[in-house]
Amino acid sequence: MGSPLTLTLANFYMFFFEQNIVKQITNSGGLYVRYIDDIFLAINWPIRHLHKQIDQWNKFDSNIKLNAQAGLSINFLDLYIENNNGQLFTKVYHKPSYEPYFLPFNSIHPTHMKKNIPFVMLLRGIKYCSTFEEYINEREKTRMALLLNKYPGNFINIQFNRVFRKHGIDQSLTNENYNIIREKIINTPTRKEEKIIINYGKMMFVHFTYCSNMKNFPMKFHELWNKYFIDSPINEVKPILGTRNVNNLQRRLVQNK
Repeated sequence: MGSPLTLTLANFYMFFFEQNIVKQITNSGGLYVRYIDDIFLAINWPIRHLHKQIDQWNKFDSNIKLNAQAGLSINFLDLYIENNNGQLFTKVYHKPSYEPYFLPFNSIHPTHMKKNIPFVMLLRGIKYCSTFEEYINEREKTRMALLLNKYPGNFINIQFNRVFRKHGIDQSLTNENYNIIREKIINTPTRKEEKIIINYGKMMFVHFTYCSNMKNFPMKFHELWNKYFIDSPINEVKPILGTRNVNNLQRRLVQNK
């Protein structure tokens, strides 16, 4: 624990542990998503059947213990999800220990890093908040948090507006047009998404904590992977390495080519 390789090893282990579970969920028409050791399932099973299946999955590996939190609402990472009478309701989830501390505006970090913080936070708010009211609440919480970290109001507004300019939107969000504009923003692929076609059965996402001595880790990792697994059936799995920052606001994927 505490090593930059911790996330990498956890992803390796969980990738092979989950294969039978993924097939079972997929064959039942459900949705399976995992990030490190957090798993999200959406499936039309009775609660009793779900708990029975989880008991069976816990027999796969004595080192893995799955604890179920099942219901019509759930928190997954920084997302709150609710089945509201058949309608999907989502918003940004803040843990009880959440504190509004970000990179201070008066720090010596490059300006582009400070620009990206309000930009990505508002973009997350739009994508996560399924109603206009929740979007407004999240936007103003974000604005207040940035002001507390010495970000000028005009600077915040410019970066907020940059979100809409980047997506070709020249009108303000209202209760009437929110769903249409939000759908357009969600469906606009990023450059990474345009380049990477994800096949979860053949691709393994490997996260690692970045530090200075891990700068060349992706290159060395792929060299070792190709050296030892080139003739192994495991080589059919394509590893994609990525880093994350503490706020999960941005991720950088390094793809083996």
